Amino acid sequence: MSPDPIGEFVTVARVVKTQGRVGEVAAEIHSDVPERFVVGMKLSALERSGDSRREVRIEDFWPHKGLLVLKFAGIDSITEAESLIGSELQVPRAERGKLEQGWNYVSDLVGCTVFDQDREIGRIEDVQFGAGEAPLLVVSSAGGKKFDVPFAEAYIERVDPAGKGLHMRLPGGMLEINAPMTPEEKDQQRSRKK
Repeated sequence: MSPDPIGEFVTVARVVKTQGRVGEVAAEIHSDVPERFVVGMKLSALERSGDSRREVRIEDFWPHKGLLVLKFAGIDSITEAESLIGSELQVPRAERGKLEQGWNYVSDLVGCTVFDQDREIGRIEDVQFGAGEAPLLVVSSAGGKKFDVPFAEAYIERVDPAGKGLHMRLPGGMLEINAPMTPEEKDQQRSRKK
């Protein structure tokens, strides 16, 4: 089965490892609404390759060391659970929880243009979780440079997902620190190591 069109589903968790002996998995939560997980809930598991998805139903769950342990109906062994490692657990976009006014889904930021005050930085290509307290926005500039920008409340001035814009006030030097090295910088670093 081929994956559904991008944008139809949103990720609420990602399976990081097996947990236990009877098919449980441990997942990092990508939702600020942890109570959304309930026994009987159906999720769409998109494989890491993005080539296929399958429906899974929560049979039981509990928190454990910062992760959520999930037991799915019909997955009863470590071997069966291993097939889910790296899968994104998703719900249809229409089933997302309703947000209070002024709140936004981080996944809606992909495709938005990031501005640092009045200067355009680039477009958000991806959002990465788990690297720190705030999600990291992977921003690609028109010149091809990529920047990792923390989506931290302290830096946000205005979020406009409908207008595809994110206005921030970043600390001086942040973009230079979070920019990838140029080929010249990599060569210089290699020559210093010799």
